[in-house]
Amino acid sequence: MTFESVLFILFIAFQATVFIQLLYYWLIFSRPVFTKPRPSLNSPPVSVVICAKNEGENLKANLPLYLSQDYPNFEVVVVNDASDDDSFYLLKLLAEQHKNLKVLNLIERPNFFVGKKFPLSIGIKSASHEILLLADADCRPATDLWIKQMIDGYGENTEIVLGYGAYEATPGMLNKLIRFDTLQTGMQYLSLAMAGIPYMGVGRNLSYKKSLFYKANGFISHYRVMSGDDDLFINQTANSKNTRVVTGINNRTISVPKSSFTEWVKQKRRHLSTGEYYKTKHKIVLTSYSATQFLFYGLLVYLLTTLYQWPFVIGAAVLRFASQLFLTKKWMKRLNERNFLLFSPFLEVFTMIVNPFIMFTNPMFKQGKWK
Repeated sequence: MTFESVLFILFIAFQATVFIQLLYYWLIFSRPVFTKPRPSLNSPPVSVVICAKNEGENLKANLPLYLSQDYPNFEVVVVNDASDDDSFYLLKLLAEQHKNLKVLNLIERPNFFVGKKFPLSIGIKSASHEILLLADADCRPATDLWIKQMIDGYGENTEIVLGYGAYEATPGMLNKLIRFDTLQTGMQYLSLAMAGIPYMGVGRNLSYKKSLFYKANGFISHYRVMSGDDDLFINQTANSKNTRVVTGINNRTISVPKSSFTEWVKQKRRHLSTGEYYKTKHKIVLTSYSATQFLFYGLLVYLLTTLYQWPFVIGAAVLRFASQLFLTKKWMKRLNERNFLLFSPFLEVFTMIVNPFIMFTNPMFKQGKWK
């Protein structure tokens, strides 16, 4: 086989890769941002469930925002997981001031459960209402319409509603990286869910029915995995008929991002540690997209260095980058993200290298504690 023949094959592979990437962008990632939300006229009672361990400062700042939601009938269930800070006294004081706050103080927990799953299970079982809305103590609802617009996602057969968990915008490139990576993850799980392939959700902004939790036997199937109270549960229970998504400025939660690269990597290790337990079909879809990303950049660089059919190579690359920037901008506007659009191609290259590295090296690192 001649060198010219090899270049021709690589050129065809590049064009095919661009075509597949465009299919992902325009057939999948475009769905949520071009779909208008449908407000519901119903306001069923809701139980907001939050687990907290040594989160006194965060509870002091964020819990009043949950308790003051503009919604007619809801309770907030806080599970204080054997905290040794001032959480107990703070929650006791808040419970005296707010009748819709239910506090559960755990003194001990069984040692066969790791991570957040045991306190979350206690909180869910103690919830008074069928519809559960989950959040974390270290995040806050973006507005007082958070409950209302998350619950708007429920339809006749809905058992799961997936929301977006944003990170606060702060100065610096690390913050842009964290928020870009979060946006990319959100684009994938929200878009694929709308396309009928739901595979995960994030525990800082997630809703499902209590009956679904019991039907799935809670977290029993993956109770030994420290993470996964959100994505593994959704991976186990979600399907094309029972899952819906909501995207918008008002139905987000906002968390404080990590301030150092090392801490962010530790967080990513915990998040990515559950991927090996996903269903095979979900692994195939996610791996296919990642593979086309690698192929796109690798083949683009190589073909440009050889100048083989360079006008067509550049044309295809421009079409792909234009699609990426256009839809990323749409997503950023929908979710109120900002200040990293022009960096997105560079951040994409960085994350598509770092994330697989973290995932493949995860077995070398011992899982830490939840808190």
